Order: sequence, then C-alpha cells, then structure tokens
Amino acid sequence: MRRAAARGRYGKTDVVGILDAGLIAHVGVLTPEGPLVLPMAYGHDGVHLFLHGAVANHLLGSGQGQEVCVTVTHLDGLVMARTPFHNSMNYRSVVVRGRARRIEEEDRKAYALKLVTDHVVANWDGGRPPSPSDLRKTLVVEVPLAESSAKIRNGDPIDEPEDIDGPWWAGVVPVTTRFESPRTSGDFTGDADPPSEIAALSGLTPEERLQSDSG
Repeated sequence: MRRAAARGRYGKTDVVGILDAGLIAHVGVLTPEGPLVLPMAYGHDGVHLFLHGAVANHLLGSGQGQEVCVTVTHLDGLVMARTPFHNSMNYRSVVVRGRARRIEEEDRKAYALKLVTDHVVANWDGGRPPSPSDLRKTLVVEVPLAESSAKIRNGDPIDEPEDIDGPWWAGVVPVTTRFESPRTSGDFTGDADPPSEIAALSGLTPEERLQSDSG
C-alpha cells in the first residue's frame, strides 16, 4: 500500500473484522472479453473467502484457476472539509487478492455454502435443505486470505492550516445502515413467525415489532 499508507492494516483481526461486518463483496476478474466486476454475497472461515453463483456464472467461471481481486467496503461518513478539494469519506475496506479454486468436493462445497448463507443471516439450518439438484447447479470458489489488507479512514477533515480560522463549515455526516422489521412473503400460507435469527436483525423486541407493524 503506497498512498495513505498510514491507514493500512495488515493484521488478521482488522481484515476479518471488516469482512464480518460486511454483506457484499465486489469481485474483479479478467475475463476473455475484458475486466469484469460484480457484487456478490460471500462467506469466510478466516483462512479462505468463499463465493458462489450459478454454474453458468460467467465471472466465476472465468475466474476459477485465475488471480482475482475481491473488495469489501463500509462507508461510515461523508467528510466535509472547508474546501471541496479536501472532502473525503470515513470508511473501512478490505482487498483480497489470490487464485480462485473451484470447489468440487461435496462436503467442502456444502461447508462453503453454509458459511456464505450464515454470513448474511444464520438461517441455513432453518429452511429446506439444498437438494442434490441445487448443489449441481451451483458453482463455488474459494480464495485464500493469505494476501489481504485493510484500509481505514476515520476522523475529521484535514484542512490547510490557513483555512482553519475561515468562515467555512467543516465536519462529518455519519452514514449508517439498518435493518427494518421482516415482511412476510405475500404467497406465504403458513402461520409461523419469522425465525428468530431473521427477526433479530431489526434489533426490535417482539412487542416493538408488533407495534411497528400495526403502526
């Protein structure tokens, strides 16, 4: 890392912490038609990053056996400086580079898919188990986390010393993401409530969710 090297982090705790907090990775692959970047769900076990898609997925199909680049980014705030030249953002990001390997072993494929699913919300064990047909239609690749780094920016704007006493406003606009209460599918015919793992995403108690739904 050359630019703003002081913001770089190379420890496993920083890298894994940012991966744990994210939901979407952007995956870059050099395909025969040129470079391609797509957003994807992901999972990891601290050693490998796992990605999945349909067997016909062009990006993953092109990437297997090749070097790929995977990034995960959190936007935490807009940094508004006294001059637009020094506007910035507070963020946490991870870059992973490595050779993607297609997972053929059935046990490891199921292991990887469970990690991807449960990384988003831990409901792998709460729904219909994937069928052999489901698994045959799914391509899963793993990328080692050995070559990974984090970059973090936080804090106030960094302005020119001569601008500090000027009349221009400076500060940070925090950016947050939150989950709302789950909404039951319109074609759901059962009488079960959302699983606790899904309902808990909103951070509301059952009573608060009822009030929110009725209000």
